[in-house]
Amino acid sequence: MPADTPARPFRLLIVEDEKRLARALAGGLRAEGYTVDVVHDGTEGLRRASEGVHDLVVLDIMLPGLNGYRVCAALRAAGSEVPVLMLTAKDGEYDEAEGLDTGADDYLTKPFSYVVLVARVKALLRRHGRTAAPVLRVGSLTVDQGAHTVLRDGAEVTLTAKEFAVLEQLALRAGEVVSKTEILDHVWDFAYEGDLNIVEVYVSALRRKLGADHIRTVRGAGYRLVTDA
Repeated sequence: MPADTPARPFRLLIVEDEKRLARALAGGLRAEGYTVDVVHDGTEGLRRASEGVHDLVVLDIMLPGLNGYRVCAALRAAGSEVPVLMLTAKDGEYDEAEGLDTGADDYLTKPFSYVVLVARVKALLRRHGRTAAPVLRVGSLTVDQGAHTVLRDGAEVTLTAKEFAVLEQLALRAGEVVSKTEILDHVWDFAYEGDLNIVEVYVSALRRKLGADHIRTVRGAGYRLVTDA
């Protein structure tokens, strides 16, 4: 269970007109323990962000109504200091500069890794004085989401970034079955269209490093991180 979660869950606002992406982002961030609100156009995004109840805004640039640049500029003009992470399918120094000039705190180009998105969200929350990422304890494992370290019976286990991300998703839902598709959505690029069996490769690596008993395969459903190993 998380050891040092904040008094209330961080509340995030996603302003993204690609509904499939918005759903995937919201589902993943909720699995991380955040409360998430979603809107699909800039006008509604500005209205919701102006309420002052969100700890961070994930803001797409290419939006119907008001674009992300105008939403962010309007928030800053009104005195809002809410952290803003901009998303865009564009790629170029001009776009990034324009986004940052309007007051955005960070910038992420699609397609992006979910791991990178979560790292940026956590970094922005920390930068703005929020509580550090929680430590997850599952049986003999300790998964530190902030330091990206794993201990087994108190001894550190060295994992690659992808291995850690897979384990983190399992630990966040310890005792539950997590499907390969859910792991792919959270760990790999949203645009990933490769073989689902890549998940098996990383699960096998985790079993070698952590011990085979920690991760159980539920045939036809996915994987479960056991809580008593």
